[in-house]
Amino acid sequence: MKVLEQLREEMSKVIVGKDNIVELLFNALLNKGHVLLESVPGTGKTMLAKSFSKTIDADFKRIQFTPDVLPSDVTGIQFFNPKEQQFELRPGPIMTNILLADEINRATPRTQSSLLEVMEERQVTIDGETLLVEGPFMVIATQNPIESQQGTFPLPEAQMDRFFMQIDLGYPTVDEEQEMMIKYRLGEPIKKLATVLSKQEVFELQEQVKQVKVSSVVQKYMLEIIHLTRDHEEIELGVSPRGTLALMRASQGVAFLNGREFVTPEDVKNIASYVLSHRIITTMEGSLKKTNQQLIEDLLSNVEVPVEATY
Repeated sequence: MKVLEQLREEMSKVIVGKDNIVELLFNALLNKGHVLLESVPGTGKTMLAKSFSKTIDADFKRIQFTPDVLPSDVTGIQFFNPKEQQFELRPGPIMTNILLADEINRATPRTQSSLLEVMEERQVTIDGETLLVEGPFMVIATQNPIESQQGTFPLPEAQMDRFFMQIDLGYPTVDEEQEMMIKYRLGEPIKKLATVLSKQEVFELQEQVKQVKVSSVVQKYMLEIIHLTRDHEEIELGVSPRGTLALMRASQGVAFLNGREFVTPEDVKNIASYVLSHRIITTMEGSLKKTNQQLIEDLLSNVEVPVEATY
């Protein structure tokens, strides 16, 4: 897809060796989804989010989460204007197009929950007054798993379920890291990034991706995977119906970005772990044996893939 190639080319000026992750972010944007970036500190989570937002002609705001950040710091407040002798509404940074929620698991559960309404309903309520968030709207959150026991607060299941995908960046290879050194030797390449997409183009693409066909055979294939997560002995909490719809939409995104008008089982397999792994909770025994991603991969290998003639 031409737009995807342009996006990859532009972001490669800053982000090295992450073409697949750029595609995942774009997939989420086209499906009005939110993304949780997880990796150890210093692997470029914040830079990836900032670079992605800069390639789109949209408003961008960042919240650095810490334990003392309050819900009103995120959503906004009603404050008394002594000059006008009346209360006025001051919207918070949440009123934007792309919101970077940096180190979200450093915020308290009360502050984390301030994002629940806007992530699901694209609106925010401030002291009883409801404001609609202008589209396109996307939350890109980051968290450092290595600090899970040091002054951090794990995201509750309800919030994890609202993230369309969870992506682990991982470390770069030796060649990628050397290329990164070359790019950054003379300064910050992010300043040279150009805009690839306008808001209107994003809206148009969001409508087009909905038209990708998902046959009943592929739907049943997806449902077999989903229901296995609910019946597996090592999974305490399986994927919710919200997760089912997310898997379908993400698979449509994969097909669309590959220039096809229909979803194949291969599309489902390629995207499933990103969409489903953060939506399951394993038993104590299960968590000792495998990661969530490995469990999802195992489930995929246990489901019969439909033959091409049937879809």
